Amino acid sequence: MVSTQKVRSKQAERKPTEVKRISAYKAKSETRTNRKSPGLNMDWKRYFRHGSADVRARLLQQYLPLVRNVAGRMAIGFPRSVELQDLINTGVIGLVEAFSNFDPSRGVKFETYAVPRIRGAILDELRALDWVPRSTRARSREIERANTSLENDYGRPPTSEELAEKIGCTVDELMAAIGDASCSTLLSLDETVYREDDNHQVPRIEVISDTSRASALGDLEKSELRAFLVTAIDRLTDQEKLVIALYYFEELTLKEIGEVMSISESRVSQIHTKAVIKLRGMIKERFALSG
Repeated sequence: MVSTQKVRSKQAERKPTEVKRISAYKAKSETRTNRKSPGLNMDWKRYFRHGSADVRARLLQQYLPLVRNVAGRMAIGFPRSVELQDLINTGVIGLVEAFSNFDPSRGVKFETYAVPRIRGAILDELRALDWVPRSTRARSREIERANTSLENDYGRPPTSEELAEKIGCTVDELMAAIGDASCSTLLSLDETVYREDDNHQVPRIEVISDTSRASALGDLEKSELRAFLVTAIDRLTDQEKLVIALYYFEELTLKEIGEVMSISESRVSQIHTKAVIKLRGMIKERFALSG
């Protein structure tokens, strides 16, 4: 009995454990601070004390992942023609410039100071390489914003007149601006795309065809189809043949065909539809077409 009272008294004397609550943001920042290499701070002190080239190179090497991070995020909004490695190379130049101009006495972290300089260096290089005037790019973005706004308002694609009124220009000026913007889009012939027939990835140059030029295979297919149509039309009834001939060769309307054949226009439409369905079925069966 005495021992039980002693245990209870000892438990009462114990102080309750205090639970400290830390916000997720504070815990994350403390984790980053703890993970930061103490050697990095020492390198900074040595560099500002002695200006050693070896220490400078070591510090730049440690901040290279920062360049890759910034370039990778920016590459998401750029066309595929912009190579990520080119962005990284340009970003390294911005890192070197930020390193040379960094002043630790202002109480700013080097990462905070360097990120805008890296982004600026990448954007400056892209603007220098862009052959399209900045005014054309700005006009293109303005047209896209206006088009999206009108689509949301009307629930349909806007007309040229509505879009021109929204932007504040004439229809001719709008068409000229759209033409300039369309010429600013470049496609790489080496870029891989999906082929429509088998959905395999191939270079874009392999799927480009000149539709204005006749091909030997296309001419052969047309001549074969034309020859089979003669045979297929012969299999139709005399009434169906007459409707097909008057409609497609004489170019008469259904009403005029009805007057010639002394039947109603609706009856002509029925005969025409039946004949077309027959011809389509024979063509699909002959050439094994689908759809």
